[in-house]
Amino acid sequence: MRLLGIDYGQRKIGLAVGDIDSKLAEPLSVIYFKSVEEILNKLGKLVRTEQVERIVLGISEGKMAQETVNFGKKLEEKTKISVIFCDETLTTKTAQKLAIDANIGRKRRKDMEDAYSACLILQEYLDFLDASKNN
Repeated sequence: MRLLGIDYGQRKIGLAVGDIDSKLAEPLSVIYFKSVEEILNKLGKLVRTEQVERIVLGISEGKMAQETVNFGKKLEEKTKISVIFCDETLTTKTAQKLAIDANIGRKRRKDMEDAYSACLILQEYLDFLDASKNN
């Protein structure tokens, strides 16, 4: 089963892909957008191209949480694919540290930061599924 991980922001989103068989997530890209409709259309095309069967959307606390839930509902409507919410607390900080440790250059790190965060969100979900299956 092919999965899409999303780190949602008000101007840009980070994307990662993975699948249940390999149990691995990988960063895909960062997309900047001006309207929710624009990003929903782009994600609809991506879901078809990548043959995504489930979407994992990172959710934070506070004000942004409700906006993310609303976005997730619209995305589910648009794509007709289940959207699973996964805690994204500290993923950006962790992604930054891992990228530094991997000697990824500053510009590349900054450009792909949200995709790395999406990758961590998706990998956490894949690890959870794997652990659930083994218990």
